[in-house]
Amino acid sequence: MDNQMFRHFLAALSYRTTKAIKGAPDHYPSMNIGKEVRQPVEILNHMTFLMAYVISCYKEYSLDEFRNLHSWNSEVERFYDTLEQLDQVLEEGTLPMKRTVQQLLHGPLADAMTHVGQLTLLRRLADSPVEYENYMNAEIHAGQIRPNQK
Repeated sequence: MDNQMFRHFLAALSYRTTKAIKGAPDHYPSMNIGKEVRQPVEILNHMTFLMAYVISCYKEYSLDEFRNLHSWNSEVERFYDTLEQLDQVLEEGTLPMKRTVQQLLHGPLADAMTHVGQLTLLRRLADSPVEYENYMNAEIHAGQIRPNQK
């Protein structure tokens, strides 16, 4: 996967995550549906950690700060900030990597997209389902990380 395709994947991850979390009810971030099931805020924190891990495969990058859980709004901001940092790393070109692109794709990147599905399912369980959209027709472009970014 070249960097442009990788960057497009990040934009798609951001887009789908935004769909899953934007306009969620107040009880959504901390809703608890069962024993050992992550709350949405914990899932988003984990997704941010996964993206920070990918950055650490390209350059020296501390993962310590991503192990602590913050408020929902802080976690949302950290998610987008970390995606933007990863997108910048990719836009700057290839750097020595500790993992192959294939490993990153079938490891942390696929894991993060799986977690978007969990966030979406939890939205339905919170009585606030995500509105249907045909993602094939979505306006998603490499470099668009923040919601409503053109």
